[in-house]
Amino acid sequence: MKNSITKKPIDTYIRIVALSILFVASYLIVKPFILIIIWSALVAVALFPYYEKVIKLFKGKKKGLITSLFVIVLLALIIVPTINLTNSVVSSSKDFKENFEAGTIKVPPPSESVKEWPLIGEKTYSAWMQASSNLEGFIRKHKEQIGKLFSSIFSSFTGLVGTVFLALFSLIIAGVFMLSAEGGYQTSIKFANRLMPGRGEELIAMVTDTIRSVVKGILVVSIIQAALAYLGYIVIGLPGAPIFALLVLIFAIMQLPPIIAMIIPIAIVLSSSEISTTAAIIFTIYSIIVSMSDSFMKPFFLGKGLQTPMMIILIGALGGMISMGMLGLFIGPVILAIAYQLYNAWVSEVDLSENL
Repeated sequence: MKNSITKKPIDTYIRIVALSILFVASYLIVKPFILIIIWSALVAVALFPYYEKVIKLFKGKKKGLITSLFVIVLLALIIVPTINLTNSVVSSSKDFKENFEAGTIKVPPPSESVKEWPLIGEKTYSAWMQASSNLEGFIRKHKEQIGKLFSSIFSSFTGLVGTVFLALFSLIIAGVFMLSAEGGYQTSIKFANRLMPGRGEELIAMVTDTIRSVVKGILVVSIIQAALAYLGYIVIGLPGAPIFALLVLIFAIMQLPPIIAMIIPIAIVLSSSEISTTAAIIFTIYSIIVSMSDSFMKPFFLGKGLQTPMMIILIGALGGMISMGMLGLFIGPVILAIAYQLYNAWVSEVDLSENL
């Protein structure tokens, strides 16, 4: 009897150690793929409603083939614009370098109205005038600041390209996840039921709705704003339109006012002698409207059909992106949404017990 009692703690200890070793070893093996697996799961959740419609359209026949075609079409939708954008950026950079070396780049002088800009008017006018009268000297004088600016832009661009490649790989794996979505969904519910007994299905529904809401409320809105800005740049004939549109996209995704990225295009248009004053004013108003468009698009997309308040989703997206990068844009809202639901469940149980 004594030996039996002594063995129980030892057996428990050995099991805990063995399981710990197993979990740690599994984590180290999977660690290089964790990021892409999480991205793939997020992509699969976001795209599944559209995938499900396509499968129903073909009445579930040849599901594997339809899934492959679905993924190929999505890959093409990402690859083609990325190639065009990259070619445009490379071409614009090459043209700028060649024109600069040939001395053919001319910065138009600023108009007197620039001086009237609040806070920055005088300094902007002075710097602009220097660049207009002696561009080479201006670049030499501000070499360090210009270098930092271009380095920041290049880093953002390369980071965006890296994210695109990650999205491509994630999309392929997401196709596999969507193909076996039913099994994954049931497993997720079982796991969620272990966290919140009897409310697993509700928890999974909340997580999927949150992810899809963030995709529509942040990424889709950012893409729409960048597309509208690009359209305006093309119509007005702005040089380097793809680069400026890319900056709008980056600022919008980072949840910074896109108008910051549109200040330089607005300044170029307002000071151009080739563009009429009326057209320049219309372009400026259009740019402001595009920048402010997220204020009415986000509430429509971000909080639609969600039990979690929009403010919590937005704080989760911003905080998540600051702490974890692009991935945190999706994980942050999910974590805060789960915490919010757990808090509500706890408060409800406390109120119920008090009433009893």
